[in-house]
Amino acid sequence: MHIVLLSGGSGNRLWPLSNETRSKQFLKILDGESGRRQSMVQRVWGQLGQMDLQQSAVVATGKSQVELLQNQLGYEVEIIVEPERRDTFPAIALSAGYLYSVKGIGLNEVVVVLPVDPFVEDHFFEKVKALEALMLETKADLGLMGVSPDHPSSKFGYIVPQSASILEDGTEFYKVSHFVEKPKAKHALQLIEQKALWNCGVFAFRLEFLIHYLIEHSLPIQYDELLHQYRRIEKTSFDYAVVEKAKDIVVMPYAGMWKDLGTWDALTEEINTTLIGKGTLTDDSSNTHVINELDIPITVIGAPNLIVAASPDGILVSEKSASMRIKEVLQFGDQRPMYEERRWGRYRVLDYTKYPNGNEVLTKRICILEGKNLSYQYHLLRSEVWTVISGHGEMILDGNLRMIEKGDVIVISAEARHSLRAITDIEIIEVQTGSELIEDDIVRLAMNWDEIKVSVLN
Repeated sequence: MHIVLLSGGSGNRLWPLSNETRSKQFLKILDGESGRRQSMVQRVWGQLGQMDLQQSAVVATGKSQVELLQNQLGYEVEIIVEPERRDTFPAIALSAGYLYSVKGIGLNEVVVVLPVDPFVEDHFFEKVKALEALMLETKADLGLMGVSPDHPSSKFGYIVPQSASILEDGTEFYKVSHFVEKPKAKHALQLIEQKALWNCGVFAFRLEFLIHYLIEHSLPIQYDELLHQYRRIEKTSFDYAVVEKAKDIVVMPYAGMWKDLGTWDALTEEINTTLIGKGTLTDDSSNTHVINELDIPITVIGAPNLIVAASPDGILVSEKSASMRIKEVLQFGDQRPMYEERRWGRYRVLDYTKYPNGNEVLTKRICILEGKNLSYQYHLLRSEVWTVISGHGEMILDGNLRMIEKGDVIVISAEARHSLRAITDIEIIEVQTGSELIEDDIVRLAMNWDEIKVSVLN
């Protein structure tokens, strides 16, 4: 069995902590082992490890999330990078091409696709394992996992079952009759009476099924060609493109905890502390949560049932049940993220100014972690001034190697080739100046520090 984890989305419902690059699954606000906080993706990856499923898992994601995934899961995780965001069907199609033509797995092998961020019990992944037997015994086109509802909800889609059957190992499953998308409360209650299940976005199929689907729709099945023709693939969901049109679908029920932590209201139910970061909450601010990533304190007095979230991207103050209206209130456009995690560390934007003459100035606080390095790179549209405020490291600038430490100031002109490796954690204030200050203004020449030193200094 092979597992494909889908990691996408911008997580706008958890603004201001989530943004275009740091989606909800990367927020380190859940309780982990030894008191350390962990993200949703770290929690799920750990659960896969407990079930010996990590070695058979790949993660499909966009370019903007690759470094975050490596930061949080390690460099051993196998990642399939989408050229652009095109919904779940293109991502799954690309993953199938990768498994078929790059990994060389057999057409009869079972592939299970699931979101990277479900909040579930470990028992959930035992059911994921059971999907392999379900697909091999039934020979169905698709196998789904459905969550047994504990209340009528209009937030989820429903899988309506037909006849029940039993696998050789005694596991119960159903033929699928049809699907109902986010019904009203009264209809949802009727569906529960029919033993309908919540659709939790878990799909299983034999690889042969999806490879034949791609051939029938005149799409390539080789990974390299799928990458090349990615824009040809219809931008649509796997549910709409495949699931709703399949003729033979079975579903396996899962009775246990399953939550979508995509809103502040739901997420704070799983956070055991009411204050993360600097701040004060009075005792009469019951059921209020403060999550503060800023260096200034937040004080809440006599204000119950609120979520107060603050990051360099903004500040949210909302009654909890109303927090899901964030998409109605804010226009999420091209605003650049003010905080990002990268493979080498992290940065925070401190200030940005655009002057009447068109010149722009951007100030960042950058932390490069011990042993990590920036790529060997140059910029076309900007110059930079670095002021080292803590730590020390070694830097290559225009072919010269030098040591840098607290108090040093380095001027990097446009097109100057440079890189930096942190010997200890090193913090830098970086001031960018140029006509257009964008993250894409970077030409990377090499990534590995040893390779950089050999190519530049020899």
